[in-house]
Amino acid sequence: MPENPSPSTPHISRDSHFAPVVHRLASEFGNVHDAATVTRCVNAARHGAEDVTGNATPELVERIARQHLQVLALALNERR
Repeated sequence: MPENPSPSTPHISRDSHFAPVVHRLASEFGNVHDAATVTRCVNAARHGAEDVTGNATPELVERIARQHLQVLALALNERR
């Protein structure tokens, strides 16, 4: 059974290339999103980039994940 990460210790993608991406975005969006949400966005961005381009560089994944997190933040703000 997969392990459920706690918000303070998110499961980082198996590829250590993406750990710095998670950390940067978690710091940038820490006041809006918990670490688990950031990690899920990074993992989704990675898989999406791999599906579309066949490759997922940390730079591309960070750009995609940042955009997703910004949209989520806007949506959360509108609900308040």
